[in-house]
Amino acid sequence: MKISSSVGCVVFFIFIYVTIVSSSPPDHGEVEDEMEFSYENNGENGPENWGKLKPEWEMCGKGEMQSPIDLTDKQVLFDHNLGYLHTQYLPSNATIKNRGHDIMMKFEGGNAGLGISINGTEYKLQQLHWHSPSEHTINGKRFILEQHMVHESKDGRIAVVAFLYKLGRPDSFLFSLEGQLKRITDRHESEEHIGMIDPRNFDFESKHYYRYLGSLTTPPCSENVIWTISKEMKTVTIKQLILLRATVHDQSDTNARPLQRKNKRPVSLYTPTWHIPHI
Repeated sequence: MKISSSVGCVVFFIFIYVTIVSSSPPDHGEVEDEMEFSYENNGENGPENWGKLKPEWEMCGKGEMQSPIDLTDKQVLFDHNLGYLHTQYLPSNATIKNRGHDIMMKFEGGNAGLGISINGTEYKLQQLHWHSPSEHTINGKRFILEQHMVHESKDGRIAVVAFLYKLGRPDSFLFSLEGQLKRITDRHESEEHIGMIDPRNFDFESKHYYRYLGSLTTPPCSENVIWTISKEMKTVTIKQLILLRATVHDQSDTNARPLQRKNKRPVSLYTPTWHIPHI
């Protein structure tokens, strides 16, 4: 990818685009009971029909800024002004819940400290969950797992930080949850109180990441969600991956929404100035 003087103008457009369009918060957060929809292709309640199941889910079918998308390096714009994605979490009581298609860890009252700051707006960590295989792809490549950390601002804006996984060493965060995951296996809407979780003990920071404006990837598919997807891969074992899917046991091989149309949305990539890749 070539960097020219015109990139500065385009990057400025991205900043204005994200700031203005995201000024209107999404109408709804993610549903907590996922049994009313499925991930079965060509199914009556599958992804292609989500927008028809309920009036409040219509954005799943007609939205123009839907997620996930393919992140293509040849089409991104470098934006060094984004800076490192630093996290400022505090210990918080957490509960792990079987929602039907995924496992969600919910922080009581969203009281996980500041969380992250984007364009001067502070977002607190509300919950995190996993999709397998990954929902977003990079240069057309899909990975085995994707973790979503869902944050919300005081005025209801949503920002999601996502991490992609490949097979390798055990993930220490998932390893710490194995006991609780086994206790809620195949028990829809079952919850297990975990106790105090300190997100600072786990690697939730990223020095290289993509940024774009999209939507929730589950109904109601609300838009104006700021997405930050780490370009740095995490690793997970096949045993951990199987445990996550076996816990929900929803008869589906996947809980990943199909890729959505990009619709000419700008996607920026933050890479430290000392590490600009040749694309």
